[in-house]
Amino acid sequence: MTEQRRKNPMREIHVSKLVLNISVGESGDRLTRASKVVEQLTGQTPVLSKSRLTIRSFNIRRNEKIAVHCTVRGQKAEELLERGLKVKEYELRKNNFSKGGNFGFGINEHIDLGLKYDPNTGIYGMDFYVVLGRKGYRVAQKKRKGSKVGTAHRITKKEATQWFVDKYEGIVLDSKKK
Repeated sequence: MTEQRRKNPMREIHVSKLVLNISVGESGDRLTRASKVVEQLTGQTPVLSKSRLTIRSFNIRRNEKIAVHCTVRGQKAEELLERGLKVKEYELRKNNFSKGGNFGFGINEHIDLGLKYDPNTGIYGMDFYVVLGRKGYRVAQKKRKGSKVGTAHRITKKEATQWFVDKYEGIVLDSKKK
């Protein structure tokens, strides 16, 4: 039964989308330069994110634009994910994977992805967040005749880590010891 289940084409896991995020923490010139970096990397126009609440110690006001993100799908997403994992040397921690089967990681310097260093732009760190999916997941997003994805069809943390190890020959490390 389990071998039949593995061969089923509906159960194949794929990258649904990749979200790139650069959180600058302030609006202004640094934010526009960060958006140029994301645009160079993805070839898409990024979206500016606003802060939800005022934090006086960080000098952030409510609804102030403080971050920039972009959602990438398809072949471009897999290509960017490959470049990001190469920077991390295909090593992720167990905590990087969520209960729903998605995972995320961060890099410290965007120039490690193959972009040329520009002194006017500076160096930005960025977050990668990967949403995994299976065929049939669209049923949950449909407006007409929508439905829930069954528990047997959902991706678990264990399946996501196994997919990462199999596809990218990656290493999943234990969590940091405190």
